[in-house]
Amino acid sequence: MKKNSINWLLLTAIILLASCSQSDVKMHTIINEDGTCIREIAYSNVMSQQERDSLWGKGHIGWSQPIPECLNIDAFDNSHTDISKGDTVTTTFSKTFRSPEEMCQQTPLQMNGKRLQSKATLDKRFRWFYTIYTFKEVFTCVGDTFKLPATNYADKDVVSFWFTGQPNLIQGMSGAEASEKLNKMESKITKWLNDNLFKTCFDFIANHYDSIANPPVSRKQFVELQDSMAKKMLNGHDDILDVKPTEAFRDFFHSDAYAMFFDEKTSLGNALNKELANRMNILWFSVPYTLSLPGTIVDAGTGIVKNGIIIYPLTGERLVPQDYVITATSRVTNVWAFIVTILVILLAIGSFMYKRKKK
Repeated sequence: MKKNSINWLLLTAIILLASCSQSDVKMHTIINEDGTCIREIAYSNVMSQQERDSLWGKGHIGWSQPIPECLNIDAFDNSHTDISKGDTVTTTFSKTFRSPEEMCQQTPLQMNGKRLQSKATLDKRFRWFYTIYTFKEVFTCVGDTFKLPATNYADKDVVSFWFTGQPNLIQGMSGAEASEKLNKMESKITKWLNDNLFKTCFDFIANHYDSIANPPVSRKQFVELQDSMAKKMLNGHDDILDVKPTEAFRDFFHSDAYAMFFDEKTSLGNALNKELANRMNILWFSVPYTLSLPGTIVDAGTGIVKNGIIIYPLTGERLVPQDYVITATSRVTNVWAFIVTILVILLAIGSFMYKRKKK
């Protein structure tokens, strides 16, 4: 996105400020053998010169970095801030919960001011020599934020693959074949996004039509012209953010009556900007989710295991077509079970030898 061509007010700036990825936010979940769990949320920023000077002047006391807009950590009672080389400041909040179910009631991530919804379960199965732990957390889909569903523009599997990578629709293809298929998918998803942003804008104006002093057409006529306006406004543009809306509305209606909706200095302009940012912010949301389970990981689901920790890409895009499922299984060796088994075997052998010797 190019800032100078947007003219959708300060949309890009707001998205960047609200995005979790801008503050390098990470969430870590630790499952203990007794079923309790710990959730940690950390975010990092590079300290500015002014902040650095202020910090040293206070002797490291009383300074803390601002909390990103994508976090809701009211329930997290433990925190600490570390400063590493390069002036990177990392603040970590943590809280211990009695169960995964209780943990999900205080999910620290939020999108557009609303806490992300998730449900988690822990299945613990005793297998004598081993205890199997299976953890599952399901984050609720947020795709209904977009009024026009992506499945109106592409097949369900195409939509799922584009946003989540599953099912793998390019498996076995050559680079050229995959590129051609991906380009076709992208054009469909781009049209879906463009149409949604246009509809958000158009519906907002229609809902606030009474605020227009001298509208060139009635509200009813305005609504009836939606398809015609969309066709002309989006014609020749691959990205709606390349459109200059003030000029587009002026050319179509031969009036500047709608200009106030695209002026960041007006209350309606700010409100429309937030409506658009709420849609786009979903696509910018990105928080790496890491998971620690007791024992040895035997199945990481869609995650990647690194140094005994499972890493999952928790992004807003993955929450668009459906719920996002994080699941993994680990195995804890019951050493005592081996000891007991060996003792029983030795006892049996000893008993047998004793009886034999006695005869």
